[in-house]
Amino acid sequence: MEVSVSAGPNTGGALRHVLGHLLTPLLMCVGMGLAYLGAFHAPEPHDLRVDVVGSGPTTQVLAQTLQDKGAGALDVRTVADRDTAVSALREQRSFGAYLPGEKPELLVASGSSDTSAMAVEKVFTQVAAAQDAPLEVTDIAPTASGDPTGQGVFFLLVALSIGAYASVAVIGGAGAVLSMRIRALLAAGMSLVVSLIGTLFAGPVFHLVDQGLGGVWALSWLYAAGILAVGVGLHTFLRRWTTLGVMVLFVMLNFTSSGGIYRPELQPGFFGALHAFWNGAGFVEGVRGHVYFDGHGLGRNILVLALWLLAGATLVVLAGLTEARRKRAGGPLVQRPAPAEIAEETEKEAEREMEEAVAV
Repeated sequence: MEVSVSAGPNTGGALRHVLGHLLTPLLMCVGMGLAYLGAFHAPEPHDLRVDVVGSGPTTQVLAQTLQDKGAGALDVRTVADRDTAVSALREQRSFGAYLPGEKPELLVASGSSDTSAMAVEKVFTQVAAAQDAPLEVTDIAPTASGDPTGQGVFFLLVALSIGAYASVAVIGGAGAVLSMRIRALLAAGMSLVVSLIGTLFAGPVFHLVDQGLGGVWALSWLYAAGILAVGVGLHTFLRRWTTLGVMVLFVMLNFTSSGGIYRPELQPGFFGALHAFWNGAGFVEGVRGHVYFDGHGLGRNILVLALWLLAGATLVVLAGLTEARRKRAGGPLVQRPAPAEIAEETEKEAEREMEEAVAV
């Protein structure tokens, strides 16, 4: 008996459908590789501000020697006394201050960036060793007991981001049956829930911060609300490409430029430029300034987060107007699918977007 097996009539269409959807993970792979490896694969300091404390020819010679040997890695300046050096560190205008002498001392502020403090310590340990003197390191802004590396804030950023952009996939997938007003309210509610979860992680659960938990919650809410607003607004225009678009904005470009692992002084210039105005950097630097540096620079970082939220709110309004215009353009002759068909298609779309979001 001969049995023949042939492809069904829909095999070709199904294959094209699968190949079309495989484009998204391929783009994710390329984008994540370019972003993460480009930002993190070879951290090297450039124009890293450090101070040498003192006056007179000896101090000037030491500063100039470090500047010349650094070949662009360091931005070495001299300051008159220890108090001035401490002020520069607390205002995050410098990342290390060296006090030469028989017992040399290095001042750092690991709350600003542990990796930057380590880079500075490496440089001045060699300087002290050349003088045959042990180096005493003083941390004037140490991190919280639950965050010894100072990178807990970055991983809090990751958790908030995932909660926010996964919510975008669900809310956006329901767009066929829910008005923009309801979706905006859902986004506002989810931003509150995500921020509260993040605050629990930062405080009672992992003790990433020892103080200022209320401010951490406020920054978390601003950050999550901005992502949700931008994502919900974009969904009207990007549809199934929303997940990829949100990934580019809030993962590829966001995590890499946030300064949570390496500050911009240790990264290529592109990511350093993004650090000046991207929302992840606004959150990370805002939390650092609020918790470790008496609120220095906090206003600017709140402004960054508020502008992202404003941009998202503007997108939501434009999306609502666009949907209303599309509905009017359809006219009475457009045959609308039955509610059951709408619900089924909505569920399928939400599932597809959630699968893509989880794949991230």
